[in-house]
Amino acid sequence: MRIVVDTNIVFSAILNTNSKIAQILLQPGSRLNFYATDQLLKEIEEHKAKIKQLTDYSKIELNRVIDLITGRIRFINVKLISKDSFRRAELLTHDVDIDDTEFIALTEHIKGKFWSG
Repeated sequence: MRIVVDTNIVFSAILNTNSKIAQILLQPGSRLNFYATDQLLKEIEEHKAKIKQLTDYSKIELNRVIDLITGRIRFINVKLISKDSFRRAELLTHDVDIDDTEFIALTEHIKGKFWSG
């Protein structure tokens, strides 16, 4: 199954690697395939200081956890997503969370499911 994960899901897994969300993302041999765009990595980088503040991770540990979680995600270049998918995604997200537009467009593009918090 193809699942597009948004930033909130990944943040939750990073903040608590023992959580159910982290267990699902990190489950070895899973038939679940996780996807995102580079927007996810940008948002993690933007909030890295806050994540570190909320956890007891050292800088090295935080980077390892981020690499571990994001290593299970396939990142798709947004240029591969059709303009039609983006237009439909904008219609769906403009009143909810415009930051999810790329994730929704990707979900349609790969004919997957969207996992958000």
